[in-house]
Amino acid sequence: MHSYRPAPVLEALGVCSEDEQLYRALLARPESTATDLTAFVDWPANRVGRHLRSLLSLGLASRTPGRPARYLPAVPEAAVELLALRRQAAIVEARLGASVLTAEFRQPDAFTVIRGAEAIAQRFYQAQQCAQDEVLVLDRMPYAVEPRRAHGVTYRTIYDMASLSEPGDLIAARSAGCCRMLRDVPLKLIVVDRRTALLPTASDVIVELGPSSLLDALLRLFDLLWQQASPLTPAVSEGPLTSEDQQLLSLAAAGLTDQAIARRLGVAQRTVERRMQRILKALDATTRFQAGLRAGQRGLLA
Repeated sequence: MHSYRPAPVLEALGVCSEDEQLYRALLARPESTATDLTAFVDWPANRVGRHLRSLLSLGLASRTPGRPARYLPAVPEAAVELLALRRQAAIVEARLGASVLTAEFRQPDAFTVIRGAEAIAQRFYQAQQCAQDEVLVLDRMPYAVEPRRAHGVTYRTIYDMASLSEPGDLIAARSAGCCRMLRDVPLKLIVVDRRTALLPTASDVIVELGPSSLLDALLRLFDLLWQQASPLTPAVSEGPLTSEDQQLLSLAAAGLTDQAIARRLGVAQRTVERRMQRILKALDATTRFQAGLRAGQRGLLA
């Protein structure tokens, strides 16, 4: 029986003490099976299974293919960064909800509610066609309206990882302009020229916002997420990484497994593994997290 229980350190990020205890067990014994963990922490099998599922959903662990499944802990630095980002996004989203209520009570003209699929599609089209400088997009499923991009306008888009499940999705995203990818984009949003925001709140309802403290909060949220997201279009560099290496490392930095990266790039998993080993050697790094940091410091992923 594993009786030592260190003080929890992840509760402030929304991780319960039992999830953290199992995560620490995985840190001590990477590539454990559920049976291994059951014996190590001395819990019933159904309890271990429940908390393993929680770790997977939190991004604190990943599951290897094959039988029996083995579980790998996420690198602590990367895992904590992701949890902190989610908490920040949740706080902003909570403030957003409060701001909508405040605007409805005190400033009835600060926003407009648009209902109906046809009216929403028309407003999305009009807003983008009226853009003069820049359109900011938070993109996640499900999709109710096809984008109608304006010509001569800069687009900056943050895609949810789930939106890029196929190699063709990744190619289309990179061809659409300046874009990045993030695990779990918290909401859908379009902001035109930093003056008008379209915020879907249901499948057939959007809120249009004008200049206001709420719009300022949404802009701060976008800037925060942009800093945390991984580029999909690697920078041209004279460094040790090819453009393909930069693309692979960007996907790995976003939290994708080798299997998921291989699926998105349309190559074999063995190819991804060999290229990742070459990247680690080129950057003189021992872990993917360290490689991502060094590549970022050298401007190879900017």
